Amino acid sequence: MKHKFTKVTVCAVAAAMVISGSGLDVMAAGAKATLPAAGLGLTLGDGSSIADVREDVKQRKEEEKKSEKETQETSSASERETQTAYTERETQTVSASSERETQTVSAQETESQTQTAEESEEETRQESEIVQAVEPVLRQADQEASEEEQEQEETLIIAQVNNYVNIRSIPSTDGEIVGKLYNNSVGVLLSVEDDWYYMKSGNVEGYVKAEYFEKGEQARRIADEVGDRIATVNTQTLKVRADASMEASVLGLVPGGEELTVLDEENGFVKVSIEEGDGWVSMEYVDLRTEYVTAESVEEERARLEKEERAKEEAKKAADAARRKLQEEERRKEEERRAKEEAAAGAADAAAPAEEPALEPAAPVVSSDASLGAAVANYAVQFKGNPYVYGGTSLTNGADCSGFVMSVYKNFGVSLPHSSSADRSVGYGVGSLAEAQPGDIICYSGHVGIYIGNGQIIHASTEKTGIKISNASYRKILAIRRIF
Repeated sequence: MKHKFTKVTVCAVAAAMVISGSGLDVMAAGAKATLPAAGLGLTLGDGSSIADVREDVKQRKEEEKKSEKETQETSSASERETQTAYTERETQTVSASSERETQTVSAQETESQTQTAEESEEETRQESEIVQAVEPVLRQADQEASEEEQEQEETLIIAQVNNYVNIRSIPSTDGEIVGKLYNNSVGVLLSVEDDWYYMKSGNVEGYVKAEYFEKGEQARRIADEVGDRIATVNTQTLKVRADASMEASVLGLVPGGEELTVLDEENGFVKVSIEEGDGWVSMEYVDLRTEYVTAESVEEERARLEKEERAKEEAKKAADAARRKLQEEERRKEEERRAKEEAAAGAADAAAPAEEPALEPAAPVVSSDASLGAAVANYAVQFKGNPYVYGGTSLTNGADCSGFVMSVYKNFGVSLPHSSSADRSVGYGVGSLAEAQPGDIICYSGHVGIYIGNGQIIHASTEKTGIKISNASYRKILAIRRIF
């Protein structure tokens, strides 16, 4: 811009010279003569000098600078305004965006809530549809289960015979005998072939003649009568109460492990039979089960007979040992008697001997196995009237039922358990009371006694009665066991 302005000024000076009438030569000579080296002393025809132009240029430059500065300031202000406006727009944009996001989140939450409500309603509808769809199936399943249970009950069969009926491998009397069903034995009918039943009882499957069995309602009725409901004591000492309440008075005590016959069940209590009478116990303190007579296979029968034979052999050995023990005891007693007689004869004038403490009566001497059981019975009878003590084993100071039986047989060299339930497995079995012999053990629910003949037993009954004699059939007999 500086060079352009100088060129214009020079042209303006030249034009002024022409206008003032100065010739070209003069102009050239004068310019050459008067123009300083820098050309600063030159004056124009209007009296304006180069210095004036220079000053004018200077002012112009200053004005230009000022203008440029103002322009820059204006530009900066404009930029700042633009930036401010941009910032404001950006802020507004952000604010608007935030508002839109807030609105979007709110809308999403509203949509989510609406969707959740719709899903909940859908789930409720689906659950209702499932219930409606499943309910008939459940009813059908219950009906089928009830029908199956009824069918199982209808297939129950019970043998009604004098002794036993054979189970055969095929539906013919020519079939191999695979087992036996005794009277009142229970089985499950699997199929029918003419006048034969194919059934299962215990571990045996096979064919039996239909004429010897009851089924259906009659079989269920008999099963209820012949099935033994058993309560096994699962606590150390069980209190049997007069009523079905934990606040009722205590009728009697039963030790742990004893098995009691159940007579009734109601409201968490079972009615059981004990020597003191029928009482109630909480189901919490007993384990319940129902026992039925079932078939016996040929192999099981063989094993049972072999076991009974071994038991008889052991009983014979026990009898021999008891006999030797009694004979040795009798010899000792005889020697003591003779010694006393000799001492008395040699010192007739001596003071009477001091009174000796009472001893339990000695068992009588026996000479045969047949009379050994009677010796046990006769020995036991001597303790009639002595006290009953729960858990006791003393024949003179007090014993409970199993303690009494245990102590009587201990005198004959036989070790028995202190448990009426365990006594059901000692020795070997006797079929009925009609076959019982003196000395046999008679077992009841929670009780045991010793058979003394003529349909009677001696037993440690209750605290009220002590050791007494009763009719053997005064209660239901569960087992009869023979030791000798």
